[in-house]
Amino acid sequence: MRALRVSQALVRCFSSSTRSHLENRVAEKQKLFQANNDLPVHLKGGGMDNVLYRLTMTLTLGGTAYCLYCLGWASFPHKK
Repeated sequence: MRALRVSQALVRCFSSSTRSHLENRVAEKQKLFQANNDLPVHLKGGGMDNVLYRLTMTLTLGGTAYCLYCLGWASFPHKK
C-alpha cells in the first residue's frame, strides 16, 4: 500500500501538467530579435548582453595574450 502511494507521488511530480504555469513568450522574443534596429543579434537582448559580450571578449583577448607570452617565454633558453 505504501509503495503505491509513493509511486503516485512520483507520477504527480514528474507529469507534464506541472509546466502549465509557465507562459509562452516566444512571440515577444521574436519581436525583440527580429526588430530592425541596426544592432547585431548578440547585443539585442539589452544591457546584460553587452556586459557578457565585453567580458567574453576581454577574457578571450587576455587569454590569447597570455598564451602568446607563455609561448615566447618557453621558446628561449633559460639560464641554469
